[in-house]
Amino acid sequence: MNDSRTSNGAGHHRVAQLAVLINGFPFDSRVFSSDADVPLVRIRDLKASEFETFVPREAVPSSAFVRDGDVVIGMDGDFNSVLWNRGEAALNQRVCLLRARSGVDPRYLAYAIPPHLQEINELTRSTTVKHLAAGSVRAIRIPAHNYAQQRAIADYLDRETAQIDAFIAKNQELINLLTERRASSIDDAFASLDKKLTRLKHLARIQTGVTLGGEGDLDDPEWPYLRVANVQVGRVDLSEVKTVRVSETRARQSMLNPGDVLMTEGGDRDKLGRGAMWSGEAEPMLHQNHVFAVRTGDHLDARFLMRWLDASSSREYFEATAVQTTNLASTNKTLVGNLPLPYCAVPTQVALVSELDRRLQAIDVSIDVARRGISLARERRAALISAAVTGKIDVREAA
Repeated sequence: MNDSRTSNGAGHHRVAQLAVLINGFPFDSRVFSSDADVPLVRIRDLKASEFETFVPREAVPSSAFVRDGDVVIGMDGDFNSVLWNRGEAALNQRVCLLRARSGVDPRYLAYAIPPHLQEINELTRSTTVKHLAAGSVRAIRIPAHNYAQQRAIADYLDRETAQIDAFIAKNQELINLLTERRASSIDDAFASLDKKLTRLKHLARIQTGVTLGGEGDLDDPEWPYLRVANVQVGRVDLSEVKTVRVSETRARQSMLNPGDVLMTEGGDRDKLGRGAMWSGEAEPMLHQNHVFAVRTGDHLDARFLMRWLDASSSREYFEATAVQTTNLASTNKTLVGNLPLPYCAVPTQVALVSELDRRLQAIDVSIDVARRGISLARERRAALISAAVTGKIDVREAA
């Protein structure tokens, strides 16, 4: 995001020169409903296929209406952005829009801005949810092209990314089908057990993680730690592990042992109580306070617990007990401890998990292959957009 020139000699313009930024409106939640006139755009709605919440038309200020062609940006979390094409809607707080000025193709803005939002996200330090400032969006610099060039770039990328997006959508549909089959297999396995239940707190110790910021200083040693993003369904993603400075005494209190079951506190609803097992791939390793480490005792097999977290009963429990804020949902140590789970002998637990693992193996391999395909396609898409926006591809010849 500097003033260097692109490969075709173009300079850069700030976003503020190309578009008007409008912040969302702080609607009173008392006007929310499921059947009012105008759909409400919250951060979670940027990527959703359907709206969950609506507001009366008379409650929406004229400046808070979103219209097709606006670039809508989520200002918390991952800073997602979309070129709006879903009709009139109301813009909620912590979501902003960019409305292209005269002589600016909004599609060009929509293609050029996301890499800069990602860069801001990566450079933003936060102990909880990251927040994006409107001034940071206005200050983004993107390659300056005239309207004809912008339109040619957007036309080219519309054609090329459509093919990539279709491939991604096909693979995502496959993942969804396989995930449904996986969930059904898990529920069927647990349905075979007796209905006697106990609480997790009676069978395991729940360890809280280190809080980022305020606990350590520059003289303390640096430790790797796991975040919510590292804990995926049934696996730990170590592609990006961050570090924190805390004393050795404090680190020991949040250090992971092989066999610990990691559970995420929340954020988006699909992250509520999401679980994976830590196998000691890297030692030492700490965990953040938004990730719980559950250390099972003699009467609970860790793999049994991990599979139970994927069962419908667990998902329904965390959904029903979630602590809801404006845009996020979370659980806490008490709620985790009160999680109901089947009570049966450890040999029964081990036998169930072994059989279930056998059933899930082929499904999980297929899901991983589809995920890798999506990841590579997204990398290709990002590289293509970058090359077109910066002039490394002559889109007139490509046409």
